[in-house]
Amino acid sequence: QDGPQRKKRKSEAAEVNKQLDILAIGTAVGSILLYSTVKGELQSKLDGGHDSRVNCVRWHQDNCCLYSCSEDKHIVEWNTQTCKVKCKWKGDSGSVSSLCISPDGKMLLSAGRTIKLWDLETKEVYRHFTGHATSVSSLMFTTVKPINENKPFDGITGLYFLSGAIHDRLLSVWYIRSDRKEKNAVMSFTVTDEPTFIDLTVSEVKEEPVKLAVVCRDGQLHLFEHILNGYCKKPLASNCTVQIATPGNDGDSTPKPVPILAAAFCTDKQSLLLVYGNTLQPIIEKVSLNTTESHICLIRDIQKVLVLKTDDAVTKVKTPVVNSDTKVLVPGIPGHSAAVKTPSLGKEKKKSKRKPGETEDSIEERLGALDIDVSKVKTPGGLPQTDSFAVLLVQGLESNDEDILNKVLSTRKETLIRNTVARMPIHAVIPLLHELTKRLQGNPYSASQMVRWLKFVFTLHTSYLSTLPDLIPQLGMLYQLMESRVKTLQKLSRLHGRLFLLVTQVAASETVQDVAEVNKTAKLVYEDESSEEEGSDDEMIADRDSDENWDEDEEKEEQSDEQDMTVEKEINGDSDLEPENESEEE
Repeated sequence: QDGPQRKKRKSEAAEVNKQLDILAIGTAVGSILLYSTVKGELQSKLDGGHDSRVNCVRWHQDNCCLYSCSEDKHIVEWNTQTCKVKCKWKGDSGSVSSLCISPDGKMLLSAGRTIKLWDLETKEVYRHFTGHATSVSSLMFTTVKPINENKPFDGITGLYFLSGAIHDRLLSVWYIRSDRKEKNAVMSFTVTDEPTFIDLTVSEVKEEPVKLAVVCRDGQLHLFEHILNGYCKKPLASNCTVQIATPGNDGDSTPKPVPILAAAFCTDKQSLLLVYGNTLQPIIEKVSLNTTESHICLIRDIQKVLVLKTDDAVTKVKTPVVNSDTKVLVPGIPGHSAAVKTPSLGKEKKKSKRKPGETEDSIEERLGALDIDVSKVKTPGGLPQTDSFAVLLVQGLESNDEDILNKVLSTRKETLIRNTVARMPIHAVIPLLHELTKRLQGNPYSASQMVRWLKFVFTLHTSYLSTLPDLIPQLGMLYQLMESRVKTLQKLSRLHGRLFLLVTQVAASETVQDVAEVNKTAKLVYEDESSEEEGSDDEMIADRDSDENWDEDEEKEEQSDEQDMTVEKEINGDSDLEPENESEEE
């Protein structure tokens, strides 16, 4: 401003600035602190209004007036000059989580789960709105003038306002009507995660769209641009999604996402202020985005901007440098010294030498020495447990992932199959039956494996299946498939018998042919070698005669010897044998 105008408004501006530099902070104990940002000190403290933690604080257009809501179900109007309560009333049956003051300053929006519009003069409810299923975290007006300019404007009728709740991915837009009939939202915006920060540009003209910037818990920024004009049934998706990532050049080739903490529109309603990085030391940057693109990824190297030195650990222990010439005194028994290890060079590596007779300890023995239970140590290459099998099966059925389903359904352990089917949720039984039916139709080789799963599904979940009203159409395909397979069993068994007879006959004929074709020629013949001095037949006859003569001569000699013996015995008188016996003996 020019000089003369500035001089005239100096006193007024001082009073206004004195009020504008105050920051109101609600505490968990129920008090409110007024902090001066210019002086950098606590200016005053507001006590006596709330008994529990303060959820939201809002300044009124009148700078001396402040509104707050709390877990104690009450809304308090404060006079910041006197630091006293001007008015206090019950705002909801539960906790009041959010507040918003109307553009003209005559109405107040409050929300726990339901949303109420209060008349600040009478402190009575002007309108009720349905609200959200969870606690409302943000409330703000999106328009300052009604769309229909023909009717007289009372300051509130015809305006739109926005609300968001915790754990809710939908932002609802509400319309304030002259009657009390409509209590539901007229439109909604959908985001990827729970909204943590919301900023918007207020629509001042009928044709001007509302621009909305929503930062979600997953670190993404969603930008919406929409003209508020009546009811819209489907939730509106974002026009543009903004993400920030690191370039991934130094050391690590994979880019890492950088979370966006907050975003706000600048005064030109085109450029944005982005707050991203670490919450302890965030980076604030002004950017101009091309919102015609559906997805924008900004590359920012936050390591160069923000470097936290966490490598050097703070310690009071000092390690002395010991040389070989230095003598170190060690506490202990006098006269006994301990060997001092000199610090080795960095390049030298200590080699563990094992004696030939020693054996290396097993991993189980090492874990036992560390007092670690070996049974609790999970092997990385092993199969998942039953709980994870049930979770994997449900994930595979929901995402229709063939790899997961093949991994789970290929198991052959009946105890594992039983436990998995028993622990799976009820809602996954019918999808599992459909998957098993499809696999029975497609691949006949897996029928024996799928039948095991079917058996346990029917035995463990019969009570649930019997309660389904549409059980017959659900299992109709499976029943027809099993019926057709059973019908073909008799024909297949007959065919199997005939083929078995044919195969056995062919095998028998082949064996007979093999026996007939045996080669009868001897593989080995042994011949005795004849003597070189072999005589004629006459010589052999002569030999035979000589042999017979030799036998007769021997008999004659034996008889002559016996006669000599008898003669000697008779001479000596020893013979007591009778003549008959003697002749017998002879």
